[in-house]
Amino acid sequence: CLCFFSSRSSAKLIAPLGCLAPRQKHTLPDLPYDYGALEPHINAEIMQLHHSKHHATYVNNLNVAEEKYKEALAKGDVTAQVSLQPALKFNGGGHINHTIFWTNLSPNGGGEPKGELMEAIKHDFGSFTNFKEKLTAVSVGVQGSGWGWLGYNKEQGRLQIAACANQDPLQGTTGLIPLLGIDVWEHAYYLQYKNVRPDYLKAIWNVINWENVSSRYATCKK
Repeated sequence: CLCFFSSRSSAKLIAPLGCLAPRQKHTLPDLPYDYGALEPHINAEIMQLHHSKHHATYVNNLNVAEEKYKEALAKGDVTAQVSLQPALKFNGGGHINHTIFWTNLSPNGGGEPKGELMEAIKHDFGSFTNFKEKLTAVSVGVQGSGWGWLGYNKEQGRLQIAACANQDPLQGTTGLIPLLGIDVWEHAYYLQYKNVRPDYLKAIWNVINWENVSSRYATCKK
């Protein structure tokens, strides 16, 4: 909304506290492929539940938390603002992480990256095989629920592997720019791979969208 203040000599456009533009609500992004497109590596039932139920829940809860936070801000209620931080981090992280994850996957994925990304992987990890083994091991080793990530350390100018618990967003919690995320929450694989996380991680490399990862790498280096 816009608030105007007028006087005999001038009319000034001002935006006092409490006069805020309507907030755009977060929405569930469409998948760039059909639910069954990643089969046999990730089946359609998993993809449908993961996207339309789990990710949708993060989006809905994030909108609710942001609305409550907006009210707390308007009231100057710092206690309420602080108490809402866990919900914002969890649901906001869930939305951020999954939005990246869907684009990191493709029915035409797999194989190895090319160009600058491949050169960077060889430089920072010795070889693509070493990188793949390291990210797999880090992802397998996540205790409980979380994510394995390939990120870019802008300060050091290098690629880095990290694990995040629950839905902690990579950049917001480590400073690394996310390039490739692997969801190791059980809802990402249990219906197909049961409790054998290593089998899921072996399969997911067949649908990694290296074009997307390379594009993210090129963007963050600018």
